[in-house]
Amino acid sequence: MSRNVIAVHAGEQPPESYDASIFLCGPTPRTNDVDSWRPEALAELCARWHGDGDLVVFVPEPRNGERWPAHDTNRVWELHWGDRADVALFWIPRGHGLPGFTTNDEFGHWKDSGRAVLGTPPSADHAGYQRDYATDTGIPLADDLSGTVSLALDHIGPGARRTGGQRHAPLLLWRTSSFQNWLTAQETAGNQLRSGRLEWTFRVGPDRDIVLFWAFHAVIWIAAEQREKANEVVLSRPDLSTVVAYHRAPELANSEIVLVREFRSPATTADGFVRELPGGSSLAPSSPSEQAVAELAEETGITVAPDRVHLHHARQPTATLSGHQQHVFAVELTPDELDLARSDRRTHGVAGDTEHTHVEVHRYADLLAAPTVDWATLGAITSVLLTDQEPRA
Repeated sequence: MSRNVIAVHAGEQPPESYDASIFLCGPTPRTNDVDSWRPEALAELCARWHGDGDLVVFVPEPRNGERWPAHDTNRVWELHWGDRADVALFWIPRGHGLPGFTTNDEFGHWKDSGRAVLGTPPSADHAGYQRDYATDTGIPLADDLSGTVSLALDHIGPGARRTGGQRHAPLLLWRTSSFQNWLTAQETAGNQLRSGRLEWTFRVGPDRDIVLFWAFHAVIWIAAEQREKANEVVLSRPDLSTVVAYHRAPELANSEIVLVREFRSPATTADGFVRELPGGSSLAPSSPSEQAVAELAEETGITVAPDRVHLHHARQPTATLSGHQQHVFAVELTPDELDLARSDRRTHGVAGDTEHTHVEVHRYADLLAAPTVDWATLGAITSVLLTDQEPRA
């Protein structure tokens, strides 16, 4: 066996550090006269893994000649490491003594995880549902075991070294900047990720392979308090760049701020719309300041030179809920620019993203008096107006 491929059989624990992991899901022989498909899959992985680090392969069968773990022990082991593997490789050769009824449950559990690859012979008994679902939802699909192994290795790529509780973050999550930012902050504070479980992802893109939002049930060792915290879920997304575009009045209360009105599904406002700062995030590489200028133009039609927009602060907008940062930029508008914004009746935004934004101009005093904007937005506006007293060069 290749020194870089480590087989971890039913009931066994993986090494403390590794770079990639695959869980071999699918039917298991129930009688001695039927051969398992997993040794062939393991041999293929040993021959074809070319990563610089260690690939762990979870094999939910005992080593040759060893007894199965107790049923409950094995069930917990399968769910635990199947949830944390970088890839759930499903090979379903139904028939020939491999009915695999429990595979239905496994496939249902992991099929929409973003980590599943599926292989079945086109003629396999009762595999049509799985094949159709994979085709409809973009799960990588192969017709033979070798092709399924290829899909799994393609999904992994070069891998990434993880140790201890970091192993519980699949590559799908590990590779996002939002997860790395959150983990770096925790580790900088002296805390340690003890364990965790990826509960949910919202993925976008043609192949649904880009993680936009995620939820991770984290178990954290808090160094300052010498205790473990295990009852919270971390939510996060890419960082936001937002712009407070304003015109200052002699009396602060009369200062005016440009907002965008947009329908947002979570809104609980009377009209179903939110009023927010122009802003957003991008999956394309860009600096927060570039993103801020682009979002201001995209959502309001207001185009300003980049040197007029300056960073005010970057903070978490909802620290008890989400790990992402909001970069707040500020630009003071001229009276003419404010008049154009006030008279703008056009629809802005990116129609292809179902984004429809409408420009509104509000007095600061009115925002304080009525729940027009949420607390995070009001706080960003207040911070800019109270501290951004002098024009920036």
